[in-house]
Amino acid sequence: MPVSDEFLSFVSEQFSELGSIRTRRMFGGVGVCFGDKFFALLDNDTLYLKVDGENEPAFRQANMKPFEPWPGHVMAYWTVPGEVLEDKAALAKWSQGALKAAGKAGKKRASKTRGKRDKPAPKTK
Repeated sequence: MPVSDEFLSFVSEQFSELGSIRTRRMFGGVGVCFGDKFFALLDNDTLYLKVDGENEPAFRQANMKPFEPWPGHVMAYWTVPGEVLEDKAALAKWSQGALKAAGKAGKKRASKTRGKRDKPAPKTK
């Protein structure tokens, strides 16, 4: 679903305590990066942060829900509590956990593809 310019501007300002972020419209939503880490996304004027086993319990305890772009396809990004989104310091703190999760995911992905990239492509006839 689309993300309004107003919501994108609001969220970008809320991340100001975290530091400089980059946003990019994609697939009808918006991806959010800090440095080289893709740690958040926006969809339908909702903010989602990256989760893993370490920070997911806080999202569950706050009764947040995972991002489900279509029925049955759940991704490792969860909605952010309204009070966290409204508080720049709290959002920066929650974002640290999302950045750690994004870093771990990036390392896993790199190690899985590294071996595949090193192998020559099969010959075709």
